[in-house]
Amino acid sequence: MINKLLIANRGEIACRIIRTAREMGIATVAVYSDADAGALHVREADEAVHIGPAPARESYLVGEKIIAAAKATGAEAIHPGYGFLSENADFAEAVIAAGLIWVGPDPKSIRAMGLKDAAKRLMQEAGVPTTPGYLGDDQSEARLQAEADAIGYPVLIKAVAGGGGKGMRRVDAAADFAEALASCRREAAASFGDDRVLLEKYILTPRHIEVQVFGDTHGNIVHLFERDCSLQRRHQKVIEEAPAPGMDDATRAAICEAAVKAARAVDYVGAGTIEFIADASEGLRADRIWFMEMNTRLQVEHPVTEEITGQDLVEWQLLVASGEILPLEQDELEIDGWAMEARLYAEDPAKGFLPSIGALDVFELGDGVRIDSGVEEGGVVSPHYDPMVAKMIAWGEDREEARTTLAAALDHSAIWPVRTNAGFLVTALEHPDFVDGNIDTGLIAREGDALLPPATPSIDALTDAAMAVAGGSRLGGFRLNRTAVEQGRFLLDGQPIDIAFDAEAGGDPADSILIAEHGQVWKLSRWHVDGAGRAGHGDGAILSPMPGKVIALAVANGDRVKQGQKIVTIEAMKMEHSLTAPFDGTVAGLSVVEGGQVSDGLLLARIEKAE
Repeated sequence: MINKLLIANRGEIACRIIRTAREMGIATVAVYSDADAGALHVREADEAVHIGPAPARESYLVGEKIIAAAKATGAEAIHPGYGFLSENADFAEAVIAAGLIWVGPDPKSIRAMGLKDAAKRLMQEAGVPTTPGYLGDDQSEARLQAEADAIGYPVLIKAVAGGGGKGMRRVDAAADFAEALASCRREAAASFGDDRVLLEKYILTPRHIEVQVFGDTHGNIVHLFERDCSLQRRHQKVIEEAPAPGMDDATRAAICEAAVKAARAVDYVGAGTIEFIADASEGLRADRIWFMEMNTRLQVEHPVTEEITGQDLVEWQLLVASGEILPLEQDELEIDGWAMEARLYAEDPAKGFLPSIGALDVFELGDGVRIDSGVEEGGVVSPHYDPMVAKMIAWGEDREEARTTLAAALDHSAIWPVRTNAGFLVTALEHPDFVDGNIDTGLIAREGDALLPPATPSIDALTDAAMAVAGGSRLGGFRLNRTAVEQGRFLLDGQPIDIAFDAEAGGDPADSILIAEHGQVWKLSRWHVDGAGRAGHGDGAILSPMPGKVIALAVANGDRVKQGQKIVTIEAMKMEHSLTAPFDGTVAGLSVVEGGQVSDGLLLARIEKAE
């Protein structure tokens, strides 16, 4: 058995691995960048090694530093977690060459499944059904355009080396293909260092269903049933559950058998996930489910599988890496109840889900659920890494119990001043289609703003807060001889708001108070004249909505632009964000260059309105 384990990752997954390792009596070594010197995973590990500056490419993505840290601390094995180097076959080979144990699949398996086009060919040879598409070596724009036209729109462009929703674009018409291809390639090159793409037929009523597989070095491979990850926003999973709603026994048997067949085709060892796309236009059917890709690592959503099977998948990983046989055979595994996981992100739904960074002055999560997190109150959400701050996982005897338990926990969560998607998650969980299990990957996009949580607190919550700030008492129901009602002016998150409350004295006034409701938090403050916020689109100013890097400029000073025309594209937290002209006019005061770094609120350009 492994005695000391280095974890080549950070945040939530590093804390998750440390927890299981400790239970198994395995000492742990954390690695950290400048930005993570005070992070939770650093303090929870038995030892920690500094590996470089904040940018991941100078720290967490530098395999030589990680291997050196393992050698220096006497760690026998390296667990890559997910993301970063977890599916990097070269790194896996370097770990093994250094005489260390790689907690993951054979590098050959990683390579076989790492490139989507080669993986699909391999699956076709193994008899695993795959979606129609183009996997060719000719990557010219003309050839890709022709192939997309032949497949028929809509089509999906996917980065060959992609994952996690990065480097993926849906194209609905031939005229939009070239621009989407260019954007996809740019994002793929930035995220994976490889701008090659493949094309797939876009399924109009798609369900994203994946199967957890596990192999050992003794030739055994089992599945641990399916997960449904259909609730997605811009190809990023939002809420996952296990088992999949509407899955009958025959279809489950077929998809799980196909997953095991796929794993056997690459002699798979360790934890892996076979992802399928299902055409759910007539419900889940075995003949309408196709292989998409394999993730040769532990998945973010692995807790829902753990909750319905009672198994610790990190423990399984460490046992298999130590050369032991799988803990259970296939007929010993069964589904117990239902589990749902919500990904809690530091992002602001009211601002188009832009990342939110900064100190976590308040970080309180609802109870009754499992919480996997790598941050704590008083910590900081960094702009350098993925914005997920926690996973909240609920278990129930049935789907409805799991759903309501998760919704209640999110509803009673309060995080400040960093914004999160908690309120959005509650709204999604309570959407009638989700309640009924009538979901597909387009649900969030179709519903749009209808899924956004309330922009302001309820009247009762505002009145209570106004009373606390002003030192009065809450405006209640009608009563005789009631004291006068006062109309007070306050600031709600810096914006003026008038609130009626009972003028009767009831306590000392406060400068401000936080309002927590529906998973959201607002700050109500005393009115002051200089708190009316900053300039925005009303005067043509285009401000950076977050810290980031300018990756594309579409205009120059003096250019005439139309409303909605792209001006500048910023990359932050691995995502692209395009800023557009608020109205017809002329570009003036363009103050950034491609490749430059920008801060939150920086004036990027100004559009002078056309006369």
